[in-house]
Amino acid sequence: MNELPEIILKPGREKSLLRRHPWIFSGAINTIHGSPRPGETVAIVSSKDEFLAKAAFNPTSNISGRVWTWNQSEIVDEDFMEKRLLHAIGIRREQKNLINSNAMRLVHAESDGLPGLVLDQYGEVYVVQFLTAGAEFWKDTLIESIRAATQAKTIYERSDVDVRKLEGLSLSSGLLFGEAISGPVEIVENDLRFLVNVVDGHKTGFYLDQRDNRYTARQISEGSKILDCFAYTGGFSLNCAFGGAKDIFMVDASAPALEIARSNVQNNKLNNCNIDYIELDVFKYLRMLRDQAESFDLVILDPPKFAPTAAQAERAARGYKDINLLALKLLNPQGYLLTFSCSGGISEEFFQKIIAGAALDAGVEAVIVKRLFQAFDHPVALNFPEGAYLKGFLIKKLS
Repeated sequence: MNELPEIILKPGREKSLLRRHPWIFSGAINTIHGSPRPGETVAIVSSKDEFLAKAAFNPTSNISGRVWTWNQSEIVDEDFMEKRLLHAIGIRREQKNLINSNAMRLVHAESDGLPGLVLDQYGEVYVVQFLTAGAEFWKDTLIESIRAATQAKTIYERSDVDVRKLEGLSLSSGLLFGEAISGPVEIVENDLRFLVNVVDGHKTGFYLDQRDNRYTARQISEGSKILDCFAYTGGFSLNCAFGGAKDIFMVDASAPALEIARSNVQNNKLNNCNIDYIELDVFKYLRMLRDQAESFDLVILDPPKFAPTAAQAERAARGYKDINLLALKLLNPQGYLLTFSCSGGISEEFFQKIIAGAALDAGVEAVIVKRLFQAFDHPVALNFPEGAYLKGFLIKKLS
């Protein structure tokens, strides 16, 4: 058996690996023995020549290594990838009745021991992302393993995200296997039907991580006037309508997304409430509503990622504070704010401070009645807190 290339760490830089955090940053590396290619498996060794892990190497990224295994005797090969994939999918199959949908995340990257690999199921269509050099290196093997494990009708790639640029990889999307996709794919979630644009919609087509939070919105919607900001294809709005909302204002800057939202409403025969579709920038629309002294019983804020990294957190905080301040001003007394951040650079604690500052500036009293997270088919490994990217609060305005 060929010896693996070795990455020798600087003294004292093995601490995070001993805690089993799966990332090795470029600044921790002292020397490299061998000439590993991007994505190739390397052995990570301490300055005292102690084996620490086996990882995918990438000389381009600030994260130069992503751990596959801490077991020195475990071989990272085709069988390794297949076993990890089957294990992750098996867990979701066990949870299927709890998920209550034919759409779910089957592989969640580092938290499933497969750094850089995301696999989402939409009925018989499977959408995959290869986000790191290591995942790209094993791409063909992983595609074959996905085919064997899922009996997929279609496998479609959506590796068209900016994180690949940080890995030195070009953007990539398109059909990998099976039948071509001619239009939106229909899924069912909590008794509602949704059309999903897997070809060029957000993420892999739908926000699967918000499944449980959409259901929470349904539970507090009866008889309410609702403002749904960054509504996309209507996930929250449809749940609110199903829950008995009276009026819904669905706001998004994307006309194609709102068109799918309109189709989703029609397909579910949700004609029990008034729904307005507003194609506008959310920040501008919130200010317009403030100037018109409008008010709502529930405001939903599910914005895109403002701060992908911690370095961008302070600037992003201004954006989060701005929209939450406006939303709190628009709420009726005893109304609810359902607010989220999917920014990896914004911690839950920091997000709470931002909302507290917004409430102070808005001159309102409010309490958190529920903390909200990503759905449990998006698990968070205990040694990888970065996996907890989605955080939210259900806030009640007292006065």
